[in-house]
Amino acid sequence: MTSFQDLGLNEALLQGIAALGFETPTPVQELVVPVALHSDDDFIALAHTGTGKTAAFGLPLLQRIDPAEKNVQALVLCPTRELCVQVANDLVTYSKFDHQYKVVAVYGGASIETQIRQIKAGAQIIVATPGRLVDLLVRQVARLDKVARVVLDEADEMLNMGFKEAVDLILEAVENRKSIWLFSATMPEEVRAIAATYMRDPRELSVGKRNQANENIQHFYYVCRSEDRYSALKRVVDANPGIYGLIFCRTKNDTKEIAEQMIRDGYNADALHGDLVQSDRDRVMQRFRERNLQLLIATDVAARGIDVSDISHVINYGLPDEIEVYTHRSGRTGRAGRTGISLSIVTPKYEEKIRQIERRTKSAFTKLAIPTGFEVCESQLFHIIQNIHDQEVQHAEIEPFLPRIYEALADLSKEELIKRFASVEFNRFLSYYRNAPDINIGSRSRSEKNGHHRADAGSGNMQRLFVNIGLMDGVSKKDFLQLLSREFRVPKPAIGDIDIKKSYMHFDIEPGFIRDVRQGLEEFTINGRRVKVNDAMPRPDKPKDKKFGGDKGGGKKKVRY
Repeated sequence: MTSFQDLGLNEALLQGIAALGFETPTPVQELVVPVALHSDDDFIALAHTGTGKTAAFGLPLLQRIDPAEKNVQALVLCPTRELCVQVANDLVTYSKFDHQYKVVAVYGGASIETQIRQIKAGAQIIVATPGRLVDLLVRQVARLDKVARVVLDEADEMLNMGFKEAVDLILEAVENRKSIWLFSATMPEEVRAIAATYMRDPRELSVGKRNQANENIQHFYYVCRSEDRYSALKRVVDANPGIYGLIFCRTKNDTKEIAEQMIRDGYNADALHGDLVQSDRDRVMQRFRERNLQLLIATDVAARGIDVSDISHVINYGLPDEIEVYTHRSGRTGRAGRTGISLSIVTPKYEEKIRQIERRTKSAFTKLAIPTGFEVCESQLFHIIQNIHDQEVQHAEIEPFLPRIYEALADLSKEELIKRFASVEFNRFLSYYRNAPDINIGSRSRSEKNGHHRADAGSGNMQRLFVNIGLMDGVSKKDFLQLLSREFRVPKPAIGDIDIKKSYMHFDIEPGFIRDVRQGLEEFTINGRRVKVNDAMPRPDKPKDKKFGGDKGGGKKKVRY
């Protein structure tokens, strides 16, 4: 196994790498570092986001800086402000135990006067967005005639964002360069044109096949109706209670709307898009990096600068137009050797696009059912239980309070204590999802077919009731529908799904009819059994967990629900 020592890095940089917890180089680092460190060859490195390419060019770039020379010796061009700041910070971190290299980040949205002062103070490495660097060249502030090495990071994205003229101007200004290191996930014609014009017989260093997705990432997708997409998003998030994720939207407006809705609904979320001023972008990114923000909703362009290694999930709120963009999105998770999950929420007409992405990226996609209300509550409950189990106890600090705690809880059994501690947070999800409809394709209820769309739980359009009679009592769906219509005057559009099992049934009904139906049904006796109505949430796969109803003599009868 190759080590960082084998790559030829100096002891001070190796010390910095060790302090960051890096143990072995990634494939792109193993491939690129020796070439960048020991030759002046131009090269093109094809590598996806999350493969460790910042260290791949950053470490050799630092080692080849002359600390005694105070002019600008190296230039790194990045497509976005966020990536620019991240790369500059990484270079400083890598060289923590080396010479105190002067690294300056220059980008739009921040004070150009401050950046001018930093450059004049003796910048040795400039990390820049193309637009702001052109401004500095026009002002004759940034002198690039002593630059030996130029790095084009995410070159394909820079050109996609319309920076070709700026890149051309900058590369012409770096007239004494020794080499250009170009990093790109894809090789469109525009990138090839840059290579043909400015690079001398470049070597091509490729990590994996072009457009191939990271093998550490699992790909799943959900299919729902367009009007159910937001409900599906919430269920996917709630069914993954430990999620630390990115949600990608196609447009700025979608990003704003989804973020505002999620914040209103109580999620720890915020948005990142092109309309934010730099101070707000920095604030959002700082919160996300520090895990004070659980969900970040972003456009593709705004997310370019996000370099967070432990993102657990990427959620595509709709698929992007370009397959390469999907690869970039999913590459935000599963980084630095970790595993990750990429989830997509699509409508039926986009299922074929999933097949196209599968073929192009050589990745297997698994179709999942949108979680039911019961499944969401189950996930949340056992997440709570695990957190309680793993909770660190501050024995010395809590000891003085224990006598009063024991006294206050003395009347509760062990079983009651467990139930109550688990219910503190669980009850919130239970009340919301108790009557949640199935929003998977093919689960449309009678009321929806009649134009009464049934919204997600909490909307109040339909409520689910459970009754302790079923097929064994000689009751059919038709009989029950007629009973509701004839005896309780419930119009058919106000009745949703009727699902009859052997010994019980559940049905959906509009809230305005619940009181009369509940009272009326409980006056009936069928085959000697008093009818009981309950609005508790079902558990279809665990018959032993609940007891419901009773016979005429009052004995309890176990039923599956």
